This record gives sequence, C-alpha cells and structure tokens, in this order.
Amino acid sequence: MTSPASSPAPASGRARAAVILAAGQGTRMKSPTPKVLHRIGGRTMLDHAIDTAQGLGCERIVVVVGAHSPQVGEHARKRLGQDATVVQDPPLGTGHAVLAAREALADFDGDVVITYADCPLLSAPTIEPLFAVRDKGADVAVLGFEAANPTGYGRLILTPGHVLLRIVEEKEADDTVKQVKHCNSGVLAADRATLFDLLSQVRNDNAKGEYYLTDVVELAHDRQLTTRAAFAPEAAVQGVNSQGELAAAESVWQGARRAALLVEGVTMPAPETVHLSWDTQLAAGVTVEPFVVFGPGVSVASGAVIKAFSHLEGAAVGEGALIGPYARLRPGAEIGPDAHIGNFVEVKKVKVGAGAKANHLSYLGDGSVGPKANIGAGTIFCNYDGFDKFETHVGAGAFIGSNTALVAPVRVGDGAMTGSGSVITKDVADGDLALSRAPQSDKPGWAAKFRALKLAKKDKK
Repeated sequence: MTSPASSPAPASGRARAAVILAAGQGTRMKSPTPKVLHRIGGRTMLDHAIDTAQGLGCERIVVVVGAHSPQVGEHARKRLGQDATVVQDPPLGTGHAVLAAREALADFDGDVVITYADCPLLSAPTIEPLFAVRDKGADVAVLGFEAANPTGYGRLILTPGHVLLRIVEEKEADDTVKQVKHCNSGVLAADRATLFDLLSQVRNDNAKGEYYLTDVVELAHDRQLTTRAAFAPEAAVQGVNSQGELAAAESVWQGARRAALLVEGVTMPAPETVHLSWDTQLAAGVTVEPFVVFGPGVSVASGAVIKAFSHLEGAAVGEGALIGPYARLRPGAEIGPDAHIGNFVEVKKVKVGAGAKANHLSYLGDGSVGPKANIGAGTIFCNYDGFDKFETHVGAGAFIGSNTALVAPVRVGDGAMTGSGSVITKDVADGDLALSRAPQSDKPGWAAKFRALKLAKKDKK
C-alpha cells in the first residue's frame, strides 16, 4: 500500500536514487491504456511506484519507458520534470532497461534502487530493508520472498548463511533449482558505480536472448563482492500483467487500507463492500455504511455518517454531517458540519453551510447553500445554459419549496422562501417569498365527462 510521502533523509547518510522500470508492453492487459497507467485505488501504478521512491528518500528518480507508449513518458515527466525519463528501445531485457538510465545518473554518487511500475503494492517500508543490508556491508542487495508456488519466478540460490550466490531464471532452472521457494522480486539496490560496472559485463547468452538484471548477482559474487538478500511478504511484491492480476492487486490494496482505517477508529459494519481511493481521508469517529465508493480527493471529518450506496469524489464532509443513502458528492462539494445531504441528491461545486438540509431528490450545482437553509425535494440549480456555468446562492435559513427550479445566476436571500413548483429567475430579497406559478383554474365536472367519453369509445371498439 503506497501513498504520497515526504522524502526523509536516509539513515545511512548515503544519497539514494531510483530507477523505475516502466517499459513493458503489457500485451496481456489487452487494453488501449498502457499497463502502468492502469489504476489501483484510483491512482496509476506508475504513480504508486513514484510515491514509493519518494518515500524512500530518493533524490533522483529515473523512469525507463518504451518507445511504444509515449503516454507513460508524458505522465512521468508531468509529475517529475522533463529530465525524468529515458527510453529503452528496443526492449532487450531488464538489465538492458537499467543500462538505459546510466547516462541520466552519470553524475550521481550514492545508492540506486531498481523498482517496477507494475508492482503497485511495493511500499517504502517493504524496500527499506535493502538499504539496511547495504549498511551492513552488502555490495549488492536483492529483495526476495518465499513463494507459495514458485513456478515462473527467478530463484535465489543462497548459502546456509544466507549469502546470495546467484539468481536463476525459471527458463534456465533445472529440476533441483525449481524446488527452491526463495524467489526474486526484481528489486535490487547497489552503489551506482558498482551497479553500472556490473551491468556492462552482463551477456545475453540465455534462453530468451536478453540481458538479465539478475546476472549482476553472480558477476558480483565472482568478483568477491558481498551479495545478500532481504525478504518481503509475497503479497507486497505482487506484479500486475493482466486484468485479473490488476483486480487481485486492487483487492489486496483495498483490504490493507480498510484494515488501517478500522484500526484508526473508522466504523465500517461491512468493510469489504467499501471502495477507497489512495488519498481517502476518514477521521476517527466516521461511520461508513455498506456499498459506499470513495473516488479520489475525499475527506470526511469526525462524527459524519456516510450512508449506504453513496458515491463521493473530490468532496469534503464536515463534522457530524449526514450523507445519503444514495447520495452523490462530486468535485467541489463542501458539506458543512451537521448538514444533511439525503437520498438521490447530487451536489457539485457547492458549499453547503452548517446545519443545512437537502434531503431528497435534488441537484445542487455551482454555488452555495447557507447555514440552516432547507432545500425541498425536487429542487434544481439550473446552472448550465449549454455554453457556460452560472452560480446559485441560497442564503442562511432560506426555505426552498419542493420542485423549485433556480435559474442561475440567481440569489435567494437570508430567510427568504420560494413557493413549491416555482421557477425562480430573479434574485429574492432577504425575508421575501417568491412565487412563479400560474394561477390554478378548476373546471367543474370536466374529469368525469372526460372519463365517460373515453370509456364509451373503448366499449364501442
């Protein structure tokens, strides 16, 4: 589970850089969206990888991209700057991909960690033990895990003292090696000069004809450099190569985030039904009922209740507010303390004051609702004329009658009222009542005569 983090200074005092491999074609995703731009918790996998590198205190981050997916490079540069990417073309393996970053890090003095943009569950705390291994004297440190089913993974060949001798890829492994359950995550850390010197010696005489990053371990061991492994839980290093694996990673991420919120004091009677985003902020004392979806950019203050089947995105909810059921808060919605947004009410870019209520079947778009105002069922803020958006402002303590259409730009003053069924096109002064209905006209006996006529025609047929 990753989230944006500051960049603390490494405990060892050595500078850190990260090379994030993001050049894979992702053909198994079968999607027009590049693999690493698919999202976990509403955030791209590439952004999760960048968050992790920043959380490790990396002062330099280089993203290796492929020529086939220019969108990936654009995304990385938008976040990290124009010098943040290098291109691997053609793709000739992981070792070749890391070598593509050599020039970008030529002036860097410190440790380099290799991570992967398609491993969205990697976090800074998961990788940090690699640097502890480095601090203890390892020239090359590799992050491993013990696999329940090691098929498909490279195997870590260790001495009884846990010195790492080499990494054997699955296609190169004999039957004995295939029984080994200590597997390679692909994450590796080493001094920059050592890393690129070793990579320059890697050959591609293997089953795939590629330059394996993993070969640096055996090369280092042959030079009598120290090579060791640190270990992480298997779930933490899970990669994503297909839509099924993306869904599995999402499930793991959601489960971990829900568990953390429960520990922090958030009440969720059915947490498995609640969908969270990477930046969802729920304070202790918040209650979230079943089947609620939080899109990015939501914060909810203590004491608020989010009732079932509500959808929130880009919204702030104040203390003690009541949202839903079946409410939709869109970007720019600011719900004040103790306000009520009820069933089938949609709020977009509106600031709702403390204690205000919109309990049923309304659309509030662009504007404000003052404290203690009451919005009747069926109220519409008519904010769009087909070209431009305009604002509606409802004053403190105002009462908007049911089925009122407020045609923006318009203001209903403090303590003012509108009659049910009105179309309000002009400002309403404080304390006034505005009505815009046609006078009611009754026609005695008309309904009975109409029914009789229709029934007679039906009987004749």
